[in-house]
Amino acid sequence: MKVSVIIPVYNEAKHIGEVIERVRAIDIPKEIIVVDDGSTDGTRAVLENYKGYEDITIHLCEKNGGKGAAIREGLGYVTGDIVILQDADLEYDPIEYPKLVRPIVQGEASVVYGSRFKGRIEGMRFANWLANKILALAVLLLYGAKISDEATCYKVFDKEVIKSFRIRANRFDICPEVTAKVLKRGHRIFEVPITYRARSVAEGKKITWKDGWQALWTLIKFRFIE
Repeated sequence: MKVSVIIPVYNEAKHIGEVIERVRAIDIPKEIIVVDDGSTDGTRAVLENYKGYEDITIHLCEKNGGKGAAIREGLGYVTGDIVILQDADLEYDPIEYPKLVRPIVQGEASVVYGSRFKGRIEGMRFANWLANKILALAVLLLYGAKISDEATCYKVFDKEVIKSFRIRANRFDICPEVTAKVLKRGHRIFEVPITYRARSVAEGKKITWKDGWQALWTLIKFRFIE
């Protein structure tokens, strides 16, 4: 089965090259779809080096629309059977791909989340840890699904699942929106343990406490609307 890796990127000139190389090094049939979300820091100059590669498609957005907008753009170019979402920093390692796609390949699941809390976490701040626990509890209370890591970047889908509903989110709220819509359609989220190495704001981390509140509100909102 062919895997489509969508990499939304915004101002990650220091990391995007290494992320792409790590993804390319994984020995699975794949295509890499990079969506630059209006970067201004030299990211586009790095991406120029990858134009012409058969396994890489690069799309440049004129202005910054947010992670959700970039992923929605990337989904329009998917040709694989399985879709993986990959951040453009080094907090998550593509070496995890084989075990993330295995449940889908073997027919055990149609949606897989890589769980940091079932694996190993390095450097996560307490505020982020608490926010993640609150979101997992919200999923249990609102949707009756027991998962340990709603906010993980590593969300993996059978293409037909992720294409079966409309995504509205433009920013980081794409994660809870997708979780809500997957669960409302009766899909079970299969979790596998992963390793996570958090980075600081000084190192370029972009998500803030406001995004945590937005994620919680998104889970609540989509419990009652489509």
